[in-house]
Amino acid sequence: MKIKLNGKDIETGENTTVSVLLVKYGLNGKPLVVELNGSIIKSGQYDGVRLNEGDVLEIVRLVGGG
Repeated sequence: MKIKLNGKDIETGENTTVSVLLVKYGLNGKPLVVELNGSIIKSGQYDGVRLNEGDVLEIVRLVGGG
């Protein structure tokens, strides 16, 4: 199935969750914000949010600095 991740089309498996995708890209446990189809997903919901064909996912890493 195809979804759009940060503006790029990618292929994911059926029943892929946000959590699985974060692990795949090495982002699990990193400070970030996830937006799915224009709505922010809380970090405690990553395991239960399944992606669907055509979903638009934005993952923004939070980087501190000074």
